[in-house]
Amino acid sequence: MTTADALVSAEAAAGTTAVAHRTDVRPPLPPSDIERGRRGPSTIRHGLTLAWRGVIKTIHSPEALIDVTLQPVIFLLLFVYVFGGAIAGNTTEYLQFALPGVLVQTVVLASAGTGVGLAEDLHTGIFDRFRSLPISRSAPLVGAIMADLVRYLTSGVIMLVLGVILGFRMHTGPLAVLAAMGLVMVFAFALCWVFTALAMLVRQPRSVQGIGAMIMLPLTFGSNVFVPSSSMPGWLQAFVDVNPVSKVADAVRGLLTGGPVAGPATTSLIAAAVIVAVFAPIAVTLYRKRA
Repeated sequence: MTTADALVSAEAAAGTTAVAHRTDVRPPLPPSDIERGRRGPSTIRHGLTLAWRGVIKTIHSPEALIDVTLQPVIFLLLFVYVFGGAIAGNTTEYLQFALPGVLVQTVVLASAGTGVGLAEDLHTGIFDRFRSLPISRSAPLVGAIMADLVRYLTSGVIMLVLGVILGFRMHTGPLAVLAAMGLVMVFAFALCWVFTALAMLVRQPRSVQGIGAMIMLPLTFGSNVFVPSSSMPGWLQAFVDVNPVSKVADAVRGLLTGGPVAGPATTSLIAAAVIVAVFAPIAVTLYRKRA
């Protein structure tokens, strides 16, 4: 070996040793971390993607909208034209009272559909596929709820349009109408977490639907959605007055037709916040254990 070759070998060995002994070199960030810093919270981003998946499924399966479109229309028509004359004296006056309540009842009853859909996805194994993907663990829950909120908003618009066709008149401005829809969506968002948690506990989608009916029917019919609480027995009035569904219905009536808004709306928002604070962590914890 010549002197030049020996020097090259020595320099190469020294360089290798220096690299081997360096401890201050940080490994490159995983792509997921880089994307997280660049694009924002992964749960929201992935949740929006899965929400779009749910919207596409609904578009390709219009029958999925029956519970939030045809059912409330039937409720409204039956109560206004069958019971309206007996309750309020004429159907026109009763329509002004009943439509805001039916709007609230629609999302209360339909919120059980979130739990049913999640139970079906768990039963078919789609969540096993989600678990194998590099997405946030909570994203499927957030995506399902966001997709259902789109369904509820569609239902609310249809109900308002139908009400105007039947003779319902809004005595407030556009901002009040938007606030009414926003309040309904906030309450629906809160109730979705209740049925999401329920879907994590039961094994069959039908069980979610059955238990949901046992919860939602007393809340909706034991409220002032269809009749004023003053016409009820005293013991039932006590329940109706603290029922959050009654508070939401009062606030929506005030926003659409005029009347007190601040008190019922504040109570409704507090109730929605409490429901989310209690049931959202429960639902996420149960989901992580099961999925």
